[in-house]
Amino acid sequence: MKFKYKRYGSILRPVIEITLKNQNKYIRYEVLVDSGADLCLFDEEIGSYLGINIKKGKPKEVFGVGGKCSLFYVHPITIEVGGWPFEINAGFMPSVAGKVMPYGLVGQNGFFENFIIKFDLLKEEIEVRNREKH
Repeated sequence: MKFKYKRYGSILRPVIEITLKNQNKYIRYEVLVDSGADLCLFDEEIGSYLGINIKKGKPKEVFGVGGKCSLFYVHPITIEVGGWPFEINAGFMPSVAGKVMPYGLVGQNGFFENFIIKFDLLKEEIEVRNREKH
């Protein structure tokens, strides 16, 4: 499945839409495809909407590029991309990205382990393929 990069002001970013599911609830959510991220992180408001009690998850810390430490809580969740669902453990964080970026992020654990990703900045395109089918 191919996605177009999204433009934020003068910057292009590999942001795609995925679906997050928990029990009988689901929501579409934009995420940055981030090969430098260790795991998938989503805003706590998304988790709450899906019926997850965020603070009951396992607490962990993450450090950003600027060295700032942020707390997040790990929960099992289903992500779906291109009709392919995967059960993953993801972090839910208050004000993910400090509300500066209007999306979550998908990283190595939970996303890159399940998909083959091809970035093509010149074509402004991201290709996501299900690893199981290849």
